[in-house]
Amino acid sequence: MSCPCENKPAVPGEDKPDRYVSFIGLDCDAKATRLMGYIRHYIDQPEHTNAFWEYFKQKAAGEKGPQPDDLFLVHCHLNQIRELFEHHQDAEALAFLDKVEQECC
Repeated sequence: MSCPCENKPAVPGEDKPDRYVSFIGLDCDAKATRLMGYIRHYIDQPEHTNAFWEYFKQKAAGEKGPQPDDLFLVHCHLNQIRELFEHHQDAEALAFLDKVEQECC
């Protein structure tokens, strides 16, 4: 038996699920961790980092206040992450960011 809240349409007749009741089974934590891998691929290289990304790394490590989980960190910095992937023309990372944003944020 499946939960009636899974993939419930937002509006009758629409095929888009209501994001606020459809997080079950999406494993957003794992997706955020994978997304962090895409981010770290760039920001861990000295030639691709800057003051913001150094702060981001410190924040992720819990050196700047309480250590956030990956999903919270991604959610708080969606625009900067998108800009990073656009700058590097990383279509795969951008597509995955869109998926995480749509499904998990």
